[in-house]
Amino acid sequence: MTNEQTINRFYTAFQQLDYATMQTCYHSEAVFNDPAFGLLDANETRAMWEMLCKRAKDFSLVYGNIRLLDEEYTTCDWTTSYLFAKTGRRVVNKITAHMKFKDGLIIEHTDAFDIYRWTRQALGLPGLLFGWSPWMNKRIQKQAKQGLAKFMDS
Repeated sequence: MTNEQTINRFYTAFQQLDYATMQTCYHSEAVFNDPAFGLLDANETRAMWEMLCKRAKDFSLVYGNIRLLDEEYTTCDWTTSYLFAKTGRRVVNKITAHMKFKDGLIIEHTDAFDIYRWTRQALGLPGLLFGWSPWMNKRIQKQAKQGLAKFMDS
């Protein structure tokens, strides 16, 4: 499978909230990183997608602009819209994925997005007032990782 085919398989599965197919797109030694969860290993990454898919409410996703930089590195843009579970607020998140591939599978995946923009949408006034601060960013990551750990334990 080519890198582009893997990306299409991954995001098409995500559009359908098919976490099992998404999980098969990752290499056994994969790592993931984003502003909300921080750095995750392969097991945590697979669990994160399962958790997000199972909890998704009023969810939609579009992706495109796939850029094959070389044999290993690829980027693409994706936008998701959903209701944030903790507040019930609508979030529209514009993300650029940076992926490294090995054997046709994702071995490194970093999602880049504006965390301040996300906190303003997801948290409302507290996000507006404090979403720019390193303190709030650390708090978001801590809560996300705690929620993931709880999900993995259950």
